[in-house]
Amino acid sequence: MNVNANTQAPLTIAGDRQTGRAVRSQNVLACSTIANYVKSSLGPVGLDKMLVDDVGEVTITNDGATILNLLDIKDPAAKVLVDNAQLQDREVGDGTTSVTLLAAELLKKGDNLVKDRIHPNTVLAGYKLACKVALKWMRDNLTVPSADLGEAGLLAAARTSMSSKIINDDSEFFGKLCVDAANAVKFSNGKGGFNYPIKAINVLKAHGKSQKETQYIEGYALNCTVGSQQMPKKSRQR
Repeated sequence: MNVNANTQAPLTIAGDRQTGRAVRSQNVLACSTIANYVKSSLGPVGLDKMLVDDVGEVTITNDGATILNLLDIKDPAAKVLVDNAQLQDREVGDGTTSVTLLAAELLKKGDNLVKDRIHPNTVLAGYKLACKVALKWMRDNLTVPSADLGEAGLLAAARTSMSSKIINDDSEFFGKLCVDAANAVKFSNGKGGFNYPIKAINVLKAHGKSQKETQYIEGYALNCTVGSQQMPKKSRQR
């Protein structure tokens, strides 16, 4: 028996499809709501957030990436904003709150332009052009070679990056550790400058001591345990 393909029922996916201005405004509103969650935690004087999960575990932090990771977000557009913050945290390690707020503000401004009858593709092209101009301006005016900063400038930059972290009170101590570790792995790039492979620096965590007892070890450090407390802790040279 021959069956005409036109008589077969098409495959369908359960759900409603919505398009238009209302959906775009809803997505922008969802992203703005996520930005409002972390807005008050921005900067060195930002407020801490207390988050309680389903099992009652309490987390107190002002780190934007941690706050966004602990939020139960269902909206797809808001999840894109969270993914953007997580990518910033993986690549740079800081600035997640700033990235979230900047992205939400660009979405709001773009939505206002679309409401003024400017095509979304035109708005997107303008944002791409503005990004290129901003990057060029920062490279020409705000970028300073690390060799020109000197040790004092490097220490100041390291302390500034810790201003919003929990180790801010010991920024002088940890700033010197960071600078020493970065200088230990740098190598010449053959063009008169230096490269700093930060991923070559490993952080080994050990429980039971204070953060001021952190040590910079030039070489390799292995987290090993002894089989017996009577075994010597240091090697003896003969």
